[in-house]
Amino acid sequence: MDEIDSKVIEIFASEPRLGVLEASRRLGIARGTVQARLDKLAAAGVITGWGPELSPEALGYPVTAFLTLEIRQGSAERGGHDAVARHLAGIPEVLEAYTITGAGDMWARVVARSNADLQRVIDLVLTEPGIDRSTTVIALATQIPHRVVPLALAATD
Repeated sequence: MDEIDSKVIEIFASEPRLGVLEASRRLGIARGTVQARLDKLAAAGVITGWGPELSPEALGYPVTAFLTLEIRQGSAERGGHDAVARHLAGIPEVLEAYTITGAGDMWARVVARSNADLQRVIDLVLTEPGIDRSTTVIALATQIPHRVVPLALAATD
């Protein structure tokens, strides 16, 4: 990554619907250069998508919670982490899940329509026999939303 890459990322991150021609005008570089940089960044896996960012809150899911899941030890015959991940992938309210180190084995970010609905989501998560227990933390406010652009900009330093 160089300074041109970071400028291309920054402009498209702030205005994803901006055309390549307009981006080239604003950046003061050739249209072909912008397109080539976009293609290079996509091929390298730096740019992973162009889809719209959706707001769970606007979709009617204002409650965010983080579940720490403890997976049954010796559950490899049931698929272990992979079986739990497949189960979680089938629950629309599970936005992401990670295998982790520390007190738990897997972490999931979930959303719900209310605190009562969160109980329904947790109960659904716990129907997977490979999960022994779960602890839940409810988010009160977003202090820093998911972001990657500052990291990309720092990568050019």
